[in-house]
Amino acid sequence: MSNKKKTLVLGASDNPSRYSYLAIKKLRNNQHPVEAIGKFETKVDDVNIIKEKTPFNDIDTVTLYLNPAHQRDYYDYIVSLHPKRIIFNPGAENDELAELAKRNNIQPVEACTLVMLSTGQY
Repeated sequence: MSNKKKTLVLGASDNPSRYSYLAIKKLRNNQHPVEAIGKFETKVDDVNIIKEKTPFNDIDTVTLYLNPAHQRDYYDYIVSLHPKRIIFNPGAENDELAELAKRNNIQPVEACTLVMLSTGQY
């Protein structure tokens, strides 16, 4: 299914009140494959949340739920995944990482993953 975009949720949580949790649920409801990295090893439905920077293959989209101060540790990792785009969700906007992304042919998108999924723009 070529319209399904393998997505890495960075800053993932199993807390139902967190947007990253809602994003995992909504991505899976739309049949997108999901990988997830968070502070704690846990699970949301069929998605394992891990702590390690794992060299996943075929990541189309990295969606960020980390504030810019916590993103720095992931710059090299994100670039190494060669995603097509990075979605900077509200509160995750980061000009420094957006510039790094552009220099590495990765499209930075300031948007909300949940809204994009709801409106068919994902």
